[in-house]
Amino acid sequence: MTRKKRKRKPKMVISPKNPGAPLVRVVMAALLIVQIAAAMPSDSKEKPATGRMLTGKVLDKHDKPVVNSVVYLSNTRTHAVTSYIVGPEGTYQFPQLSPNVDYEVYAQYQGRKSDTKTVSQFDDRKQVNIVLRIDLK
Repeated sequence: MTRKKRKRKPKMVISPKNPGAPLVRVVMAALLIVQIAAAMPSDSKEKPATGRMLTGKVLDKHDKPVVNSVVYLSNTRTHAVTSYIVGPEGTYQFPQLSPNVDYEVYAQYQGRKSDTKTVSQFDDRKQVNIVLRIDLK
């Protein structure tokens, strides 16, 4: 008696019975690539916050906070203006300012305006504090 050798079919054969075999390979390769990419260190997570912060208060001549005044910050290079509405303590803040740009800042309340102050690019402090005064009369 002679033994018949059975032929084994490969597991991933493209046939009418197994039409998804190539798709399985593509999905497995994609998952492998995603896992490798996720394991790589990312530089963006490790970088500290750059730039500087402008903070301050808006006060009247009696050193009381001028609530709901608006502080305007102007980038002297691009002329872009950002505003901040002052809260009950009279404080404002503009985070992450570019260290290579000069800024002008002033406050306004009911048609009255503070003096305009300049934050220079040559001022190397990471946090600049400016008190803006509005004469309310």
